[in-house]
Amino acid sequence: MATLLHRLGKSAYRRWPLFIAGWVVAMLAVGAVAATMSKPMTDAFSIPGIPSEQAQTLQAELFPETTDAFDEATVNVVVAAPEGHRLSEPEYRGAVDDLVTKLRSLPQLPKDAPLANPVDAAASKQSQQLAPALQPLSQDGRVGVITFDFDVDSVADVRASTLDRLTEVMDDARAGGLTVEANGSGSSASSEAGGSSELIGIAVALVVLVLTFGSLVAAGLPIVTALFGVALGITGVTAMTAFMDIGSTTPMLATMIGLAVGIDYTLFILARYRTELHHTEDREEAIGIAVGTAGSAVVFAGLTVLIALAALAVVRIPFLTAMGLAAAATVLIAVLVALTLLPAILGLLKSRAFGLRVRRYAPHREPDGHVLNNGVRWARTVGRAPVAFALLVVVLLGALAVPLTGLHLAFPTDSTAASDTTQRKASDLMADAFGPGREGPLVVVVDARDVAAEDRAGAIDQVARWAGGQDDVVNAQVVAMNDDGSGAQILVTPASGPDDTATETLLQHLRDGQPGIEAETGTTTGVTGLTAITTDVSDRLSSALPVYLTVVIGLAFILLMIVFRSILVPLTATLGFLLSVLATLGATVAVFQEGALGLMEGQPIVSFMPIFLIGVVFGLAMDYQVFLVTRIREAHVHGYPMREAIVDGFRNSARVVTAAATIMTAVFAAFMLQDEPIIKSMGFALAAAVVFDAFVVRMVLIPAVLYLLGDRAWWLPRWLDRLLPDVDVEGEKLLRAHLRRPDDVDDALDDLDLQDSHA
Repeated sequence: MATLLHRLGKSAYRRWPLFIAGWVVAMLAVGAVAATMSKPMTDAFSIPGIPSEQAQTLQAELFPETTDAFDEATVNVVVAAPEGHRLSEPEYRGAVDDLVTKLRSLPQLPKDAPLANPVDAAASKQSQQLAPALQPLSQDGRVGVITFDFDVDSVADVRASTLDRLTEVMDDARAGGLTVEANGSGSSASSEAGGSSELIGIAVALVVLVLTFGSLVAAGLPIVTALFGVALGITGVTAMTAFMDIGSTTPMLATMIGLAVGIDYTLFILARYRTELHHTEDREEAIGIAVGTAGSAVVFAGLTVLIALAALAVVRIPFLTAMGLAAAATVLIAVLVALTLLPAILGLLKSRAFGLRVRRYAPHREPDGHVLNNGVRWARTVGRAPVAFALLVVVLLGALAVPLTGLHLAFPTDSTAASDTTQRKASDLMADAFGPGREGPLVVVVDARDVAAEDRAGAIDQVARWAGGQDDVVNAQVVAMNDDGSGAQILVTPASGPDDTATETLLQHLRDGQPGIEAETGTTTGVTGLTAITTDVSDRLSSALPVYLTVVIGLAFILLMIVFRSILVPLTATLGFLLSVLATLGATVAVFQEGALGLMEGQPIVSFMPIFLIGVVFGLAMDYQVFLVTRIREAHVHGYPMREAIVDGFRNSARVVTAAATIMTAVFAAFMLQDEPIIKSMGFALAAAVVFDAFVVRMVLIPAVLYLLGDRAWWLPRWLDRLLPDVDVEGEKLLRAHLRRPDDVDDALDDLDLQDSHA
């Protein structure tokens, strides 16, 4: 491995025009596919085979005109008269009429959209047959609902200009004294990747890199290469929409991960390149050794992230598979960019790579000439009381994990949106006027094709009475019949909201009772609707988690055994990961579900958060494990006693790992500024995970455990040693070929005097 990468790094440095041109061509090719073949992204979270999807398939058979629940771009415009007044009063009735007239002129609205003043709609014969919970006008006459669907194939097709016009229309109605808000799937635009979040993360990264390298040019290299990799990755994600459905949040998540790992991977190789310039004035050879050593660690670190993300396909959840593959592709690009594009740019810059110096640092040295930096001091501090430090980490992270016991997984709804959004205000108005279940209805599909024609109406009515007799049901009413009376849709309105656990319980009771009512009536039934679908998705995600963990941890454990030639080191790395991910999930529950720190109003954690977070965090955790412990093993392989090897590993890697973790934390944390709750919570969780894993687990727990294990840390049965391939991650062969002995493998980042001789 090291020898191959050594050759690759030298080749990229020497033939830099060819490599740079190759990357430009790749960008143009992918961009051409994205520009000509891409399709809109989707907000659907469906899973083939779940009960609600099966019921929806049955619904489509009986009612061919029915559209997928996730594709319906529905808008509920909620209007309310002032307290103590009714919408039927002339002043407000006229204002509502004017509102309806303006709504008819909305772009993307069908010409035959059934828009009506709620007062008129409530007086109609058809409306009078509806239950109170389904009425367009509240019983006190103060609140009304105007519902319509945009004429689009999916929610993603609703244009921002259309929603801007909707906002203008509502503002005009508010000027007439009405309270007007809107919710529904068609009332908000999909989140777009880009904006201030990335800029903030990049700005923090630039500051850290300038402090680290002391050179503006060197500081800019990781950012430039990472941005190129992210741009190519996001363009590739856009191109992937031509072949598979991609969720609207996928580009944002891919951007977060791609930007973070892209900067990290380039930073590690660039840091090692500077180190090697201490041992040779041959820049081509220096980059070859850097790519052969640090590049090997980057490859295996990237592989752990790829395994964790690509393994999401194992759980057989389409939208999660697409999300994982998109993020994995971005990480793969980041690895290839670090291995080839960075050396090529260094070949272009030559001696200017560390130019524009802004700071000079003269490190303290020990009597033997080795650098005495904070990494050394910290490693020795941990070494004085390893048991105490290990116990402290376990207690701290264990305490942070406690809120996890109250974890409630669900999909975000309008009722859980921020209180200052029109979606949340509309939901609150509807809940107060019609009950919270108005927004979380369940649809019972009845197939009576096997029932005698004369008995179908009675059988369907019996199913409706059965559904209406369940606990927590306000109303169950037949709302649709097909032409021959062989199929019906029964709208079940719960007393609880869509994100309430009581609604989940009701769904389960309906499912449990299906065999009995089917036997009594001779019908076939199914329960679907948006609430049922999201609940089923959440359940499938929870059940898939153990399978996913087994696959990811198993494959990564094998990979880490190959890297470290040890069983105990991968084992401790995995246990450390479990501590950090449990603490992260606990902190996320506390902040986003329980509302601690006031960052978010309490709401359920999005269902795919845990499984996706585990995948990403595992990959990133192993990144820092590889970068830190490979330097410890490298020193040990070259004759250092274990305690000295730990100190030397921290001397050479702690500063770089700290800089990388700080950058990654800043990149992730910046996404908390996004309005989208999913992105906000993911940004927080990923940032917290990096802090816990990099600064607590890898910097405290792992060295403490290694001190306690001593040479036993590298124990590996002989038979297993013979089976595992020797990949030479430490670059032992390269070091023997090009250096006499690494008696002083000080990190060049701590010795910026090199700038004078090589700048």
